[in-house]
Amino acid sequence: MTRLLRAIFIARKLHLRNPKCIFPPLVSDYSSAATDSSEANNETHKPVNQTTGSWSSYGNVFDRPVSQPVPSDQSDEDENPSSERAQSVAVTKRKGKVKTQWVCDNCGYTTGKWWGACPFCEVSGTMTEFHESKLTDKPRGGLAVCEDAVGLWLPQRSEELRPVKLDEVNRGFNHEKWRIPLAGSFGNEVSTVLGGGLVPGSLTLVGGDPGIGKSTLLMQIAAMIAKEGCNGEAPPVVYVSGEESLQQIGTRADRLGIKSNIYLYSSTDIEDILMKTHCLSPRALVVDSIQTVYLKTVLGSAGGLTQVKECTTALMRFAKTTNISVFLIGHVTKSGEIAGPRVLEHIVDVVLYMEGEKYSPYRMLRAVKNRFGSIDELAVFEMSQSGLQAVSNATEMFLTQQHSNSNVLTGLAIAVIMDGTRTFLIEIQALCLSHCSGTNSVFNGIQANKANMIKCVLIKQAGLHLQENDMFLNVVSGLTMTETAGDLAIAAAICSSFLEFPIPEGTAFIGEIGLGGELRMVSIFFLMLNVDSQPQL
Repeated sequence: MTRLLRAIFIARKLHLRNPKCIFPPLVSDYSSAATDSSEANNETHKPVNQTTGSWSSYGNVFDRPVSQPVPSDQSDEDENPSSERAQSVAVTKRKGKVKTQWVCDNCGYTTGKWWGACPFCEVSGTMTEFHESKLTDKPRGGLAVCEDAVGLWLPQRSEELRPVKLDEVNRGFNHEKWRIPLAGSFGNEVSTVLGGGLVPGSLTLVGGDPGIGKSTLLMQIAAMIAKEGCNGEAPPVVYVSGEESLQQIGTRADRLGIKSNIYLYSSTDIEDILMKTHCLSPRALVVDSIQTVYLKTVLGSAGGLTQVKECTTALMRFAKTTNISVFLIGHVTKSGEIAGPRVLEHIVDVVLYMEGEKYSPYRMLRAVKNRFGSIDELAVFEMSQSGLQAVSNATEMFLTQQHSNSNVLTGLAIAVIMDGTRTFLIEIQALCLSHCSGTNSVFNGIQANKANMIKCVLIKQAGLHLQENDMFLNVVSGLTMTETAGDLAIAAAICSSFLEFPIPEGTAFIGEIGLGGELRMVSIFFLMLNVDSQPQL
């Protein structure tokens, strides 16, 4: 009872000091007009909103805005201050609530709260805050953006599309002239990897280490496509770069001696790229690279998981609806895989990897995925000042200079292996050191498990005392050999180094070694004998 009376007394006392605090409806315009005359003269004729915060036993109570009386000589806009307040309130309601999202700059992972390290890629300090209004337009994905950009290019409207029989599709279709040919020795190598030429409307992804020559490769391919015109006309090719300026791309083209019908454009906005490409009606489009482009309507930074997926989807839809071949350059991670989501390789039609050693001029282009051909093909190029040149005899890149006095060269063996449908002569080097402290076995280009298995077979079945020897194995030119046909050459190189017995020049080895020491013939033995440099054996 005492507590109730005390609360009533405090409320009455506060009411006497400030009547608006507890009973704001009782406040009239007359009470607000009772102000000092000097203050009234200094006030402007605009309505003034006053808000005062006070404390009561019922919690924090805030005053309602009270407007001062407005003189009659004011304009019509100032006669009704309540309408102005209502308009401001309406604007506030129209803006809606703002949703806060935290997006990882490295992988594009999105979450509703902040994390010190990204829960997906586990990289610290990459979470960036984004504000998204709930009343804004719905985000559009890659398919919607592509439909807006190429809506006028669609050969048929969606209402007219229907399932078509297989016979009707292939009726009157010339498969020989369907692909875009690439002439010359360089073009023949690329066409072999692509399965016989470039397919119109295909989406090709090219990956490789930084500085390996991806931009040079696609610049030369674009020049060849622009030259291969129908009826003597050279169709244009659009080369879009999000990493280099137009002057830098032009300098590279001048160094390569390219003067084809190629349009250069520097942009990272997919919608802008598709709209500009739509106006030129090119035969091919090159985007360098997919990790630098973005969609404005998709949350996340360029290169994130969501951005890469949606941008690739938009380009895929663009290629299929316009029958324009699209090339994408993809960055790779430290492990050698293409950066971005794994679904990126599922969306595209062809995935090409460019490989090569850092200090070697040779480059190898292989197909990891190809919907229009085999993935067993391999192209070999040599990087020069004028660009990539096709290697006529790829066997020479893996062989060292032949020495007439081979009796002093021990631990050298020639292996015949196949990569795709091409046969190569690979030189295997071996070095055995006995009682060498502080060293371990080193294998370059050969799997450690396979090398240890062959070593154990030689110890058990051949009687070689290799237990106290450290082995060093190397494949010339940095090639990684995974085929079992090179087992016999590895064993021969080890025996030659351990016994210090050189292998006669002109000898090659083909065979697989079993755990029992037996030699097994490989399944493609007779195909391997069709090597171009067979007279050297």
